[in-house]
Amino acid sequence: MAEENKQIPPQFDLDAKWDACLDLTVRRFVYSSLAGAFGGLLFFRSPVTRWASIAFGAGLGIGSAYTECSQKFDGHPTKLMPPKVSVPDTPASQDGQD
Repeated sequence: MAEENKQIPPQFDLDAKWDACLDLTVRRFVYSSLAGAFGGLLFFRSPVTRWASIAFGAGLGIGSAYTECSQKFDGHPTKLMPPKVSVPDTPASQDGQD
């Protein structure tokens, strides 16, 4: 008997989306925390401000990962497009204003 090979369409494959989001979150958390640690060592002397820069970097990483994951799950475009403004081809006539 032949086995049926059922493929799940990419827009409905939640396991792949969760795997991609988890991978993205971990990578951005680690990289931005390391960047915050490097910046803290470079710019600050106090241990409190160094830890604050690490926490700030971790927050940036988690926030950017959350934004991209919500776009993956909701299907919103990654970039916002400016609204199209229609411009009339001919200028409006100004009768009697000269």
